[in-house]
Amino acid sequence: MPSNPKISVITLGCSKNSVDSERLMNQLNLNKFDLTENPDEADSIVINTCGFIDSAKEESVNTILSAVELKKKGKLKKIIVAGCLSERYMEDLKKEIPEVDSYFGTEAYEEIVNAFGGDLKYELIGERHLTTPKHFTYLKISEGCDNPCSFCAIPLMRGLHKSKPMDQLIQETELLAAKGVKEINIIGQDTTDYGKESGKRNLAELLTKISIIDGIEWIRLLYAYPSHFPEDLIDEIAGNPKVCKYVDIPLQHISDNILKSMRRGITKRRTIELLNKLRERIPDITLRTTFIVGYPNEGEKEFAELCEFVKDIKFDRIGVFNYSLEENTPIYILGDPVLPEVKGERKAVLMNIQKEISQSKNESLIGRKMKVIIDSLDGNFFIGRTEKDAPEVDGEILIKNDNIKMRIGNFYDVEIYDCNEYDLFGKIVNSK
Repeated sequence: MPSNPKISVITLGCSKNSVDSERLMNQLNLNKFDLTENPDEADSIVINTCGFIDSAKEESVNTILSAVELKKKGKLKKIIVAGCLSERYMEDLKKEIPEVDSYFGTEAYEEIVNAFGGDLKYELIGERHLTTPKHFTYLKISEGCDNPCSFCAIPLMRGLHKSKPMDQLIQETELLAAKGVKEINIIGQDTTDYGKESGKRNLAELLTKISIIDGIEWIRLLYAYPSHFPEDLIDEIAGNPKVCKYVDIPLQHISDNILKSMRRGITKRRTIELLNKLRERIPDITLRTTFIVGYPNEGEKEFAELCEFVKDIKFDRIGVFNYSLEENTPIYILGDPVLPEVKGERKAVLMNIQKEISQSKNESLIGRKMKVIIDSLDGNFFIGRTEKDAPEVDGEILIKNDNIKMRIGNFYDVEIYDCNEYDLFGKIVNSK
């Protein structure tokens, strides 16, 4: 290895992995190693893998194999593989792809830095090398998950739930704000479990403390588990002007038979009661959820029930995933009886239902003035988001660049004048 390796960190999977990579990249920077976003310019690669579902595992393996080919051609000297897939299948990967120099699990900052001949700066472990635009980022408030969902392998890869200390999260947010971050997106395997080790889930208190940090204007809640949604959290979202009126609350299904088999800890009736409560107490709330189709005991009856539920509730945003059979999960014994083409058809049906709902909801916004943050400039359009849109997963608002002076990362008042199923079109009213 050269004395000063040129390293590219490739991040696969979710925003939680992105935060891990950003912490690692900051440590590599502190050790004076050169970082490059372009793997073709690197002599060493770190691949932060995802192992959540089949498609993610396939992408991770293909990325590793591509790096191995570069190494065989002499274009790479060192390959390190870390993250969820490596945590879960490390011994198998070592046997199947021995060309990789080192395999590590999740959050293996010290081991990776040491592998390059560096030293971990423990006192600076909370600092990050941001890979998002500087005006928004993610705050990972916990690691692991205690929920017993029968289909999910996350506890096998990430372990049981452990909340990050609140004072560390406050300090991390202050550092992010000092870098120009204005929007914080709260993430974790289950954000509503935050603080449970102390005997009280205190996510609401954390949001309060983050909201008083200078520079932070939007705080958004993602990955909120439905079966134990804290009452004080509802009040905090409703009453704190800096907390977006937005909740991402993955439901996975609505049929009681399937919810029981999934071990979700909630019924259809309680789910509907929670959704109604959120809408009653948080005016104009945006609700995002995700569903799994093709679960082993999902028949036509259960799928029809899910479709009717989506039509009735009219979520603002939904994501749909095909069921993925995961080894060593409680439901593994049932196999994967629903054919892939049936899963695909069900996903398409559900997304078509949502497309009509989304079109209608977007049309209702025409004529409305909304606060918008500008993420980028793409050709003739500035691309932004309203409070109703999380970065990277939701819709956008397009504002034609008619020689108007707008800056990426700033907030503007925008009037909506048109829409399609997922995106809005607006014109600038005035700037902040």
